[in-house]
Amino acid sequence: MQTITLTNQKGGVAKTTTAHILATGLHNRNYKILIVDLDPQCNLSYSCGIDMMKVEHTLYDVFKENIPAKKSIISIKTGFSIISGGLTLAGADMEFMQTGREYMLRETLKEVLDDYDYCIIDTPPTLGILTVNALTASQSIIIPMTADAYSIQGLSQLQGLIKNVRKYCNSELDIAGLLLTRYSDRTVISRDLKRYIEEAAERLETKLFQSTIREAVAVRESQLVVSDIFTESPKSKVAKDYNDFIDEFLKGR
Repeated sequence: MQTITLTNQKGGVAKTTTAHILATGLHNRNYKILIVDLDPQCNLSYSCGIDMMKVEHTLYDVFKENIPAKKSIISIKTGFSIISGGLTLAGADMEFMQTGREYMLRETLKEVLDDYDYCIIDTPPTLGILTVNALTASQSIIIPMTADAYSIQGLSQLQGLIKNVRKYCNSELDIAGLLLTRYSDRTVISRDLKRYIEEAAERLETKLFQSTIREAVAVRESQLVVSDIFTESPKSKVAKDYNDFIDEFLKGR
């Protein structure tokens, strides 16, 4: 199982949206997918049609060693499942203080390594213990970001965390690339910022994906009906953007 984390401590970069669409697109290509929703806000779980008020077991219960990992898995459809973190993970930094707390998710996923082709992890917009767990459990990272100065500034903080995770927890962690979302190449400032982001990618020893994701109403419309763009708007330009990105990602594996 290949485990991929989508992370960025800056909000509003379509991180959760991209995690959902990436998982859906891979499933459409006949891969078996497990999603891990590490964000206590549970937006990704909602996008998958999960009513958190009715979820009996979450990742929190697994981390507390109350249940085995497989008991927390919710099957959405054949070959497509999710583990939700739940609001109880909001205090994870204060609650989980034990030695080895960085490895909780890695140990959890050991139980299902042979059951799925890809595990897609969505992280909260922070650099706390939940994000560290995601990076420790993953082979690679995708960093969604917008073409603005704050996104570039935030990369240096994320770079520091990745460096520490590689040093102490997961030396094999790879950055698959930076993905520009909500991007328009019609403005000079966006094109200029894209060049800065390409330089930032080089400093991270990774790349900026050639594929970019445009802002589109179709994405919000699919979220409103708790679906995905490939189902609701398969011929839309943004669906093509995401398909191009997924194909590019797979070619780099």
